[in-house]
This record gives sequence, C-alpha cells and structure tokens, in this order.
Amino acid sequence: MHRSLFASFALYSAALLLTLFTLAPLVWLVLMSISSPNDLTSVPLNWWPTEVDLSRYGHLVDLNNGAGHRFLAALRNSLLTAGGATLIALIVAVPAAYAFSRRGASLALLFVFLATIMMPPITYVLPLYEIFGGLGALNKTTTLIIVYSAMLLPFATWLMKSNIDVLPVEIEQAAFMEGASTAFTLRRVVLPLALPAIAATCMLSFLVAWDEFFYALIFTSDLSAKTLPVAIADFSAGRVTDYGVIASVGVLATLPPAILAICFQRFIVSGLAAGSVKG
Repeated sequence: MHRSLFASFALYSAALLLTLFTLAPLVWLVLMSISSPNDLTSVPLNWWPTEVDLSRYGHLVDLNNGAGHRFLAALRNSLLTAGGATLIALIVAVPAAYAFSRRGASLALLFVFLATIMMPPITYVLPLYEIFGGLGALNKTTTLIIVYSAMLLPFATWLMKSNIDVLPVEIEQAAFMEGASTAFTLRRVVLPLALPAIAATCMLSFLVAWDEFFYALIFTSDLSAKTLPVAIADFSAGRVTDYGVIASVGVLATLPPAILAICFQRFIVSGLAAGSVKG
C-alpha cells in the first residue's frame, strides 16, 4: 500500500517535529554546560557559546573539590538505590506476574496493588517517616531501596503480567507433561521467552527510581544517602547560581539511564524480532 505524497509529507513532518521537540531541551542543556557565565546571563541571550568551557565537567568528576565530592556521592547513591530497587522489584514481580497470569490469582488483588500507584506520594510520607524514624533508618540508602521497591513492584508486576499473558501456554503444558515442576518451567521455559518483557520492565523501573525526587528529598539529609535529583536541587540553591554547573550535572546525570536505555532498546528489538517468527 503506497502513501500519497501529502500523507508521506505529513508523516515525516510530524516525526521531525517530535524529534525537535524531544531533542531541543537536551541540546540546550549541553550548550549551557559548555557556555561561560557571561553567555548565560547576557541580554539578549547568546544561544551559541562564544567560547567552549569544559572545566565544569572536570570539577564534577574530581573528588578533591566540594562540587565533585557532592556529585560523585549522589551518583553512587542513585546507582545503588535505583539498581537495588529495580533488582528487588523484578525478583518479586516475575513470579507474582506468573501467578496472576497462569495460576488464577485474584485480579482484584492486582488492581488493589495498582491503586497504590494512583495515590499521591505525599499521602504516604507521614506514616513512612514515622516508621523509619522510629527504626532509626532515616537518611540511609537502604531505606530508599525499600521505598522504591514498594513503589515499583505494582507497576513491574502489571507490566510483566500483560506480557506473560500473550506467551503460548502450550509450551508450558508440554513441559508439565514431561514432569517439569512449576519452578523449573518458570525458570527454563517462561523466562527465556519473556526476556524482552523483563528488559523493558527493568529499563522503565530503573528510570522511575532514578528520577524519583520527593521521597529522596524527605528521607535524606546529607551526602550519605542523597540521590542525584536532590543533589541537583542543592546545586541550584544559594544566592549565586552557576547555571552552567547545574546543566553539567544534568548532562552527566542523564548518561547512566541513557546508556541503559540504548542497550536495552537493542536487546528488546532483537528479542521481539526473533520471537515474531513461528516455526
């Protein structure tokens, strides 16, 4: 089926507009990070830097200065919290999703789990703060991992269930007829088929935990547990703000999730292409 010239023009124009709308803030963030303070505060604004300044990136990865120490500590905390919460959520969500999809677990219970996502985060702050405060667990990375795991689990379970639902049941039944246990079938039959879904769930869960700001702001108070979103807000505090430093932190903070998204995108595309052909 051939598109008309107008339809092709409209389609490519919409794709170009979407690309510009998506990339323009990122391009401006990079330009801000390499612009001098005079370029960023001049009127009218200089959209292109008169001189390229990469010194901010050097300061942010240098432990011998305050900015670098704060950034690298926050980066470590973000990697630990987002990675740990994603791992725990996947370990629990995969068998839970299989139970909901194949073992007749109550869907009402799943909807109750999903309802917790719809509640504003501020409704959970007071009870969680009292609980963790009573346990002496405030300002700890472990606390954020627990909170993020609880936050990600309903989403990860729902996403995995919707993907397990479309997997062929006949393959599992053949394994059961050969005497395989449920655990063996899940591990050796279902998981290989669901790898693209696991990759997508892992990527999206990591991004949600990586960008979370509210709980990290409430439950942390110093560099021992602060994550990158909170650290970026700290960089913007004060009477004199270097917008180039904030932009540099933002650029560096986007690298880990961007690299993860690129890697998983290739894996997901190859997995779906391989699974789309039936023998």
